Amino acid sequence: MLNGLKDKVNGILDKLKGKHLTKDYVENVLREVRLALLEADVHYKVAGKFIESVKTNIIGSKILESLTPYQQIIDLVYKEFVLLMGEEAILLEPPKDTLHIWEIVGLQGSGKTTQSAKLAKFYKDKGYKVLLASLDVYRPAAIEQLRILANNNELDFFEDKEKKPVKLAKKARQYSEKNSYDLLILDTAGRLHIDKEMMKEVENVKAAVKANEIILVVDSMVGQDAANIAKEFNEKLNITGSILTKFDSDTRGGAALSVKYISQAPILFIGIGEKIKDIEVFYPDRMAQRILNMGDVLTLIDKAKEHYDEDKAKEQLDKLLKAQFDFNDYLDQLKQLQKMGSLESLIDMIPGFSQYKKQLGNQIPNEKDIRHIEAMILSMTKDERSHPELVNYSRRKRIAKGSGNSINEVNKFMKNFERTKKMMKKGKMKNMFKNMNLPF
Repeated sequence: MLNGLKDKVNGILDKLKGKHLTKDYVENVLREVRLALLEADVHYKVAGKFIESVKTNIIGSKILESLTPYQQIIDLVYKEFVLLMGEEAILLEPPKDTLHIWEIVGLQGSGKTTQSAKLAKFYKDKGYKVLLASLDVYRPAAIEQLRILANNNELDFFEDKEKKPVKLAKKARQYSEKNSYDLLILDTAGRLHIDKEMMKEVENVKAAVKANEIILVVDSMVGQDAANIAKEFNEKLNITGSILTKFDSDTRGGAALSVKYISQAPILFIGIGEKIKDIEVFYPDRMAQRILNMGDVLTLIDKAKEHYDEDKAKEQLDKLLKAQFDFNDYLDQLKQLQKMGSLESLIDMIPGFSQYKKQLGNQIPNEKDIRHIEAMILSMTKDERSHPELVNYSRRKRIAKGSGNSINEVNKFMKNFERTKKMMKKGKMKNMFKNMNLPF
C-alpha cells in the first residue's frame, strides 16, 4: 500500500537530516517531493498546493533557525497530508430502528457490487439490520454477483421481477420499512464512462426513495483520474462520500491524496482486499503516518482487538518471552494474523519496522507460504510440534516428503522460525508488544 510513494518521499526528506538547513536547500528538497507526488499520480493542483503550504509554513514559522528543524519539518509535512485527506475520519453511524438508505454509485468495474456487500457486512457486524438490493437491471451478472455475495455471507438480499430501477428501488424501500430494516444499500448500475443517462437515473432513484447517502466507489488504481471522477459525480449528484477500492494493490497513492481536495467529498472507507471483511474506515491521520513511515499503531490495535482473544494472546506472549514458543503457537499466530490482513501490511503499521521489512524481504510469508507452512507442521509428530529442537535433518526430510515440500523449503521455514523467535525477544519490540497486548 503506497510503497512507492512512501519510499520516495521518505528518501527525499531524509536529505534534511543532520544538515544545516538553508531556505534554498529546503526548497530544492521540496521540489523533489513535488516530483515524487506527481510520479505517484497525485493531482497536479494538489501537489502544488501541498508544497506551497509546507514551504510557507517552514519559512513563516522560522523553523530553519530552530534546534530541531528536521523534526519540525516532518511534523509540518504530516499535518499537510492530514489536511489534504480530510483531517478527521467520518464513520457513518445512523440511528438504529429508523430506515436509512444508501445509494452506491460509480463507474462500471470500480467495484460497486463488492463494496456494497462489504458495507452490508460491516454494518451487520455492528448490530444493524441491513438489506442489499441491486438496481443494475441491465447486467444480470451484477444482480447474480450481489445475490451470491449475500448468500455466502448470510446477508439479506431483496429480489423482485421489476425491470425499472426507480420502481425497483421503491419496492426495496417498501419492503425495508415493512420488515423494520435499519439500513437499505442500493447497488446502482454503472457505465464505462460518465454520461447523462446514468446520472439522471441515479438522481431519479435518489429522489424516489429519499436516499440519505450517495456514496461513490472509485478504483484507486486510476490515480488522479479518481479525483476527477469524484469531482464530476459530486457536481452532478452532491455525493456525501467515497470509497477507494483496491487499496491493497500497488497503488501509487494519487487517489488517496487527491480525491478529498478535488471533489470536496470525504473518503469514508478503503477496500483493502477481496474478502468480505476487507474494508476499513479511512483515517486521514493514520494514512499520513503510514506514508511517513510512522506506523499505524491505532489501526493495528483495532485489528488485534477484533480478531484476538486477549487472554490467549497474553498466554502466547509469555511463552514466547520464556523461549517456549513452539510450532503449534507459530501456526496459530500465522492464522490469526491472516485474519487481520497481509503480514506485510501489518508490519507497515508498526513504528520503526520498515527496516525489518527490508531485511526480511521475501521471507515475509504470504497466503501460499502459510498453506505450505501449515502442511509442514501437520506433517510433524506431536513431540516435534511441541519441541522444535527435535527436528533434525532426517526428520526434516520426512516432513518435506509428507508435506509435499522440498527439503530446502523446510530448512528455510525452520530458519525463519528461529529468526522470528529471536526478533520478537529483542529489547524495545518485546516491551512494545507487551504493552499493546499484541499476539506475538
